[in-house]
Amino acid sequence: MIVEIDKESGFCFGVVNAIESAERELKENHSLFCLGDIVHNSLEVERLERMGLKTIDHVTLASLKDTKVLLRAHGEPPSTYELALKRNISIVDATCPVVLQLQRRIHKCYVATRSTGTQVVIYGKSGHAEVNGLVGQTEGSAIVVETVNDLQKIDFKKDICLFSQTTKSLDGFKLIVDKIQQEVDKTGVQFKYHDTICRQVANRLPNIKAFASGHDYIYFVAGRKSSNGKMLYEECKKANPNSIFISDADEIIAPLPVGVKSVGVCGATSTPKWLMEQVAEKVRRLNGDR
Repeated sequence: MIVEIDKESGFCFGVVNAIESAERELKENHSLFCLGDIVHNSLEVERLERMGLKTIDHVTLASLKDTKVLLRAHGEPPSTYELALKRNISIVDATCPVVLQLQRRIHKCYVATRSTGTQVVIYGKSGHAEVNGLVGQTEGSAIVVETVNDLQKIDFKKDICLFSQTTKSLDGFKLIVDKIQQEVDKTGVQFKYHDTICRQVANRLPNIKAFASGHDYIYFVAGRKSSNGKMLYEECKKANPNSIFISDADEIIAPLPVGVKSVGVCGATSTPKWLMEQVAEKVRRLNGDR
């Protein structure tokens, strides 16, 4: 049996940067707070916790003082930096450069257009860490939409400026753009949109489809909380119905059906290579030489 790991899967640059930042600090100080899960993969979080990383939430952050806290790749709103300054908390800023650039663009747009009543709209998942940081650039006024049904939140009598969470799908963004355009064509208001989807993520879609369709069976490995993982897995499943979502090699407990000759192992931008290697090894061990 051929078992292949997708060489294009695994951590994106932003996640690699955040983890390397944490490892550098832990090597020097053996202890570090991280605001939220550093990556949406529980096994990788546990690995770093064994090194001394302590995951905290915003409530805990407000109780800290005179310490050091890492901000993960997703980014944070201005209020987090303001709190850190008040509490004498040193920030290790591992915000992804792509996310940081987007934050600046949204803030610039908000400042330039707020006097005209222009609505800043973000295509993204409400409550997602990155989206919270983006909304924070507008003093909490941005409108978050994820589906066509969410468009009812928008006042189509006022101008609109649309951005996207970096990890959303291009197809989904294009659908939202088309639906908003249909509405503004009726009212004549100004509508500007900016494709701010990270190409490191977007470019994985055609690759994952090709990889999945090239094998009899697919194990897609990702954390249950990974939005990127859910999106990529859906595309994987479309390309190959024999695709299984797992978070850990221990979830594989039985040999594959007779006739399966080629197995692919792939994952999300939050999936570590070492985990995909564990899954591939488990598949080989369970299926012997066939």
